[in-house]
Amino acid sequence: MAADERTGASRPEARVHALGDSLSGTNLERAGDHNQRVTLQAVRAAGAPITRADIADLTGLTAPAIANITKRLLNDGMILKAGRQLGGRGQPATKLVVNPDGAFSIGLNIDRDHIAIVALDFLGNVRARSCREVHFAMPDEVVAFFKAEVSKIIAEKAINLDRLIGIGIGIPDDLGRVPVANRPDAYRVWSEVDVASLFADILPIAVPVYVENDAAAAAIGEMQFGHGLRHRSFIYTIISAGLGGGLVIDGHYYRGADGRSGEIGFLPVRDETGHAQSLEDMVSLYSLYDYLRKAGFEVSTPEDLETLPPPAQATVEAWLDRAAEHLFEPFLVMSCAINPEAHFIGGRLPATYIEELCARLNAKFDAFKHRIRTISPVKRAELAVDAAARGAGILPFNDRFLPIREALMKTG
Repeated sequence: MAADERTGASRPEARVHALGDSLSGTNLERAGDHNQRVTLQAVRAAGAPITRADIADLTGLTAPAIANITKRLLNDGMILKAGRQLGGRGQPATKLVVNPDGAFSIGLNIDRDHIAIVALDFLGNVRARSCREVHFAMPDEVVAFFKAEVSKIIAEKAINLDRLIGIGIGIPDDLGRVPVANRPDAYRVWSEVDVASLFADILPIAVPVYVENDAAAAAIGEMQFGHGLRHRSFIYTIISAGLGGGLVIDGHYYRGADGRSGEIGFLPVRDETGHAQSLEDMVSLYSLYDYLRKAGFEVSTPEDLETLPPPAQATVEAWLDRAAEHLFEPFLVMSCAINPEAHFIGGRLPATYIEELCARLNAKFDAFKHRIRTISPVKRAELAVDAAARGAGILPFNDRFLPIREALMKTG
């Protein structure tokens, strides 16, 4: 952060500068809603108490507009007063922070190898978490798990139910159609059910249900609560049971024509024998499990990967080498085509493995930097753990409170 010349205190400008036009006020028809969103975003993204004058500088809104908006936000319990800024002339300026108890959400991630639930506060902190490692869980099994775990969350008062604003669900596209090893035929039902309707009437209060592709949810979560607070444009790749991705460009999630931006899992590659495979057949948790199984090590969960004996660790190192080889060209092409600030990897692959994979990819890119100067670095995502569940939980915040282009285009 930049230093305040009067007090020496750190200022929020450097942190939120990356948010760019997502912190720009507007005079469009929906100006009131948008300006409140960008004001709240400025307070939230600062990461430290911020004054109204600083908010006005960041958003381009007038001091009276900021005074009115922050008054509303204080009355609504979305922000809190956090003392006063001393030093300088005149009346000490009041400093503001986001109220973590201002809003809550529940995020659910449904995938081929697990079910994960998180309860989030408005700072994105996990107030409660539950994960069940289960392969190919059917809809009734997921609903039963959700009911039981949410009942515990409510009973333990991990969140304020009166301030729960929605349920977000992150689920891979075509979950029931994509062929993977050992998938039961009945699993096709996931491509036939209305996922949102399964969870619409479970809670004791009526809240909206948002359904999003798991990789997109993870990328949106990173954009609003992770490295996206410092990077306006980035690529996000999620390594879970499968392989997916998403794009954030100029501070906004970019969906593409069919809503599948960043989808690299189905790119064709060849395995060691020369046979055609999809990229996620070579780079995913299921791929790693299979690689270890063929070497004589039975694993089926991320926890198993964290307690491997040394011989199995050597096998993982070989898999990471192979994964880097297969990811190198797709990552390089995306970097050259999009020119992002960074490329983040998240998902259920253990953090140490993600960091080792990033190191391998960056080493490969270094060999090309004398010719291609715009290769973006590959880093572990800030929301790497439970990325899809946390990203799903952020969807209600995104729709209700945070600045998004879609909010300016809504007419109802």
